[in-house]
Amino acid sequence: MTDGEPRIAAGDVAAYLRDGFVVVPHVFDAHELAALRAESLALCRGAFGAIRGFVPPDPGADDATTMGRYMVGVMPHKLDGSLFAREVGNPRIVDVVTRLIGPDVKAVHSQIFFKAPGMPGNALHQDERFIPTRDRSLVTAWIALEDARIANGCLRVIPGSHRPSVLWPMRRHENPELDRAEELHGFPWSRDAVVPVEVPAGAAVFFDGYLIHGSHPNRSAGQMRRALLYVYASAATPVLFDPASYQPTTEDYPDIVMVAGRDPYGWVPRRRHGEPYLRPSGPTVADLELARRHAAQATAVPP
Repeated sequence: MTDGEPRIAAGDVAAYLRDGFVVVPHVFDAHELAALRAESLALCRGAFGAIRGFVPPDPGADDATTMGRYMVGVMPHKLDGSLFAREVGNPRIVDVVTRLIGPDVKAVHSQIFFKAPGMPGNALHQDERFIPTRDRSLVTAWIALEDARIANGCLRVIPGSHRPSVLWPMRRHENPELDRAEELHGFPWSRDAVVPVEVPAGAAVFFDGYLIHGSHPNRSAGQMRRALLYVYASAATPVLFDPASYQPTTEDYPDIVMVAGRDPYGWVPRRRHGEPYLRPSGPTVADLELARRHAAQATAVPP
């Protein structure tokens, strides 16, 4: 395939609508994967400067130890001159996204996960809760930079959980095997409905913003599991999201990247908002505040 060819067929679009996700192989080749893995290590070694959360590595620290300081790099597509910035508009990704949500597409967020051995998994959640869209067009491209297996912390999803279009409540989990502070609860599917999505390096999982998903902890003996995430939406929908606090806001996010088609809000001033940062595992101050608010809302609801 050339870069401009769509990577999915009509049957794949039907599967996405039915299940809420679709796996697309060979989004990145071996050369591109090697370059992205090298750049992710360079980020942890300070090649992009002392961004927020960066801790200078100890002299002589090996690669696993250096990357093992961090759970995630947030907004790497804003690192000027980086591969992360260049690949956000990769035609092999954008071709799939336009098939799923239409011709006018903007990128609104990105993350790179450094899931070293011993790192926790992600609690079940829905991306749409944090990055709300008016038209349900949110789609995440989750790209494996190493083989993603159950042992080293692959994705886990509830197929079809996007279809009711319901945002389920969140609560504190107090589980050391899960990152951040809260997990989804109250949904009608049993935990037996959660299935792992194991994929080889270079494959991408495209999933709907309402899909219930998370990831397994990395319980492997020595296998890193890095994944690069790009989050897209229809350019026609306002996105009420603040990536600095990772919480909803009342302002349409002004720092988009148009990757396909036209911007129907072309008259809206665009500006840089939020800077890349590195975060270790565990809840942030914003996570704990959001958990407090969710708990207060739950107690305020009459039985």
